[in-house]
Amino acid sequence: MAIRTELTIVLENRPGAAARVFASLADPRINIVAMQLEHGGALRLVVDNPLHAERLLQERAMPYERRDVLYTMLPNDPGALARTAKLLADAGINVEYFYSTAVEGQPMATVVIGVPDVLKASAAAGI
Repeated sequence: MAIRTELTIVLENRPGAAARVFASLADPRINIVAMQLEHGGALRLVVDNPLHAERLLQERAMPYERRDVLYTMLPNDPGALARTAKLLADAGINVEYFYSTAVEGQPMATVVIGVPDVLKASAAAGI
């Protein structure tokens, strides 16, 4: 696991809103490594260069919030998320959200975990 920066942008509920953000990041070659779009328009992004992405969002007057999250690779098998969640729960850490992706047949899955205290969670998970 690692601690990474997550940027959250609240999008308008209209066609093309997400596409505009994605295109804005693609032009300067900022790669999105994880993302989640929630009902209500909260777009959570983990990118390969958060400082560059933040400058870009500021230049384009796109309001955003910055937060540290846990970013990890887990085995792509039944129970991997359960084991991770139990580790955090046993340490008294509340998980606010998870999002992940896996490719069927591949051995690992990418997981982003939002917690109130990433340093405590990182220590509890042995990072």
